[in-house]
Amino acid sequence: MKKYQLVILFLIINFAALGIGSWLMDNGPMTEWYMSLNQAPWTPPGWLFGVAWTTIMICFSFYMASLIKLVPNTFVVSLFAIQFVLNVSWNYIFFNQHLVGFGLIIILFLTIVVGTFLFKYMPALKTKTWLIVLYFGWLIIASSLNAYILFNN
Repeated sequence: MKKYQLVILFLIINFAALGIGSWLMDNGPMTEWYMSLNQAPWTPPGWLFGVAWTTIMICFSFYMASLIKLVPNTFVVSLFAIQFVLNVSWNYIFFNQHLVGFGLIIILFLTIVVGTFLFKYMPALKTKTWLIVLYFGWLIIASSLNAYILFNN
């Protein structure tokens, strides 16, 4: 498969994950439950989440297309699949089921998976590694927001 075809494939898969996750969260941040929570003082404004996730998934699609071209193995595909499941399931667990502690466990595992991509393949991808840094950083922030809610409500 050509690189541009891989980019398109990963864009479709990653934006499908965002769509499924959004559907599963059942109006998540707009619910009375979420609005009533004691949220971290560093919680970004709501509009920033959409901008961040759109940017992250575009960058991550280019990252994955580059990685798959360079390292086409089942470990990379499996890691991507695990990332997909964790990313989508967090929305359901946290927003829909209100399981904040379990949500924190999921987002921490997601952060570890994305960190594995970042650090394991940094030598191979060199400057293209920057395409995943935003994802990793955003997950650190999201994990801290989740933890704050867990320990302050």
